[in-house]
Amino acid sequence: MSMHVLDDQHFDHDLATIRIKNLRLRTHIGIKEDEIRNRQDVVINAVIRYRADKAVEFNHIEQALNYRTITKQVIALVEDHRFLLLERMTREVLDLIMGHDQVLTAQVEIDKPHALRFADSVSVTLSDSREPRRPR
Repeated sequence: MSMHVLDDQHFDHDLATIRIKNLRLRTHIGIKEDEIRNRQDVVINAVIRYRADKAVEFNHIEQALNYRTITKQVIALVEDHRFLLLERMTREVLDLIMGHDQVLTAQVEIDKPHALRFADSVSVTLSDSREPRRPR
């Protein structure tokens, strides 16, 4: 497992990062006739950050962000709906995650394997944050 380089903003000891890795689902995604008719594979990765001070202090599930609940909601959303565009699916998954009040920031990447002839996959990544943006 590789370590990511952390900058100063990552040294907040109560800021937890949850990573949902390679959630493999099948859904209707695309605009071609066979894509509309048949389910396609998608792979979802999400990075979710939330303040975990109470979860750390009290060691109770009620104090933590429940990633299992979020994952079940993502599965239901993706598998039960039809999408024309990868961008739309990515936005809907991101909005679902950001709908949890504890979430401070989230990033969602959705891959559509074999969407292009000579590529492993095509992906779209979107991010959102409740934190104020820092001036550049």
